Amino acid sequence: MAAPVSTQTVDLAARFPGAVTAEARPGYAGFIVEKDKLVEVATAIRDEFGFDLLTTVTAVDYLPEDKMEVVYHAYKTTGGPGLVFRVQVPRADPIEVPSLIDVWPGVDLQEREAWDLMGIRFSGHPDLRRILMWEGYEGHPLRKDWQEPFYEEDVKPFKSRWPEGKHVMAEEKNPFRDNVKFLENFDPEKWIPENEEMLYSSLKRYTVQSEDGMSTDRIVINMGPQHPSTHGVFRAALTLEGETIVGLKPVVGYLHRNHEKIGERNTFIQNMPYTDRLDYFNSMSNNLGYAIAVEKLMKIPVAERAEYIRVIMVELSRIQNHFIFIGMLLNDLGAMYTPALYAFEERELILDIFEAVAGSRMMCNYLRFGGVVRDVPEDVMQKIKGLVFERLPAKTDEMDRLLSENEVLVARLKGVHVIDGETAIKYSVTGPVLRAAGVPYDIRRADPYSIYDRFEFDVAMRPNGDLFDNYIIRLDEIRQSLRILQQAVKQIPDGPINSQKPQYQVRVPAGEAYGRIESPKGELGYYVVSNGKPNPWRYHVRAPSFVNITCLEQMCIGTKIADFVALLGVLDIVMGELDR
Repeated sequence: MAAPVSTQTVDLAARFPGAVTAEARPGYAGFIVEKDKLVEVATAIRDEFGFDLLTTVTAVDYLPEDKMEVVYHAYKTTGGPGLVFRVQVPRADPIEVPSLIDVWPGVDLQEREAWDLMGIRFSGHPDLRRILMWEGYEGHPLRKDWQEPFYEEDVKPFKSRWPEGKHVMAEEKNPFRDNVKFLENFDPEKWIPENEEMLYSSLKRYTVQSEDGMSTDRIVINMGPQHPSTHGVFRAALTLEGETIVGLKPVVGYLHRNHEKIGERNTFIQNMPYTDRLDYFNSMSNNLGYAIAVEKLMKIPVAERAEYIRVIMVELSRIQNHFIFIGMLLNDLGAMYTPALYAFEERELILDIFEAVAGSRMMCNYLRFGGVVRDVPEDVMQKIKGLVFERLPAKTDEMDRLLSENEVLVARLKGVHVIDGETAIKYSVTGPVLRAAGVPYDIRRADPYSIYDRFEFDVAMRPNGDLFDNYIIRLDEIRQSLRILQQAVKQIPDGPINSQKPQYQVRVPAGEAYGRIESPKGELGYYVVSNGKPNPWRYHVRAPSFVNITCLEQMCIGTKIADFVALLGVLDIVMGELDR
């Protein structure tokens, strides 16, 4: 059974009188911290109150109120609800907020993202460069007064599209057929990216004198962005001493399409199919995290049968994700084709289920606020039962038998250190990589959502934090997902599949909500702010792929270059989610 959730309340305002006030806005929660006291308060939240895991840093532009806000969500790895605290500053450049990188190093890339997209400068951050936009970019595109080159309107549906239906492609307004605007007198052909120099400044080629007097060169190499084992357009700049990695910087943003800006122009319901395209291996999970956030804002229940259907879909999604993870990790290590093809065979059977219920194999767009879009037909439910009681348990055992004692694989993975539990928590790592480092933190148990508190299952955990534990924990998690699925298909009740009437427009009261789930890759969270209008005022995705790569340098320093591909592989990143 689920562990009882702690209901202990934290009174930061009493601990820091004058520096912290309780949030008083209707629909909001948590505390407002004075900027000058932010680092002191954050340190107390971690050390005195025990919130050791800071998962989310979100910037919000409150243009009408002429202020900027940075929102933090902190949790305890022992479980229980989270703590929300925020800092508010006037909306006048330069906008500055103290960096929390010395308290929680995991904020590194998230603070860079807030600087890049919102223009908030985090004082004390050692490497505050653009991260998702390109280096010569003008402005900060998530600000509410920023407009793209061929700006049409703030929110959808655009009047040109509906009801008139006379849409125009923005690219057609530009003689270069590109929706881009350069700075005045800027020539892209002659531009030398300053950011590259900043990137390499800490990774420059230089000579090291060893104790015995021999000179050794340190060299900088790039893995990616066009590389078969970087799982998409991901680049890592590495400093090598011989074959040992002594420095690393991840470079992302090649796939960035400003998912959040699009999300703030869409209506609430229009965003559902956009979530599919984040982690394109797990659209059902993406739908669930977003649905939970908006349902919190709307304060609506979810139909009982729909809750079970949701659990069935996301656990099937977790199983196929972990099968593909194993197949592709083996592919990265040089075992070409066979394990990956075995894995894809099981994935295809699960996608058959998704296609039968949602009409689409990958971009499912299946969940709705209050339930799901259509019921599971009886013949499809029988197929699901066949999978979860017979086929998938047998295939999991077969994969285990084929691989887990293979002496080449064991020699390649065992003892190659990934990360320890303490470092993983500091760097905001979540998901299987955290649990493989000996920390039994799973949101389904630690802070249950949906109906996970009704099921009996164990939190998979491995003690060593090496590559082998990161591989084997995925098999452990597949088996626990099968336990959940077997209970769900037995217990699923009859009844309606949505607590609301079908509607093209939903009424979402003003306020904020953070919906988070245990996705196959870690904590997937949606921070949504509503001002009572049909479109979200703020829509932010806490992508586990993005936050988990914050620790990539810590994972790789001291290991051999030959292990880099495997170390990146165990993070199980998807670039659509990482770059958004």
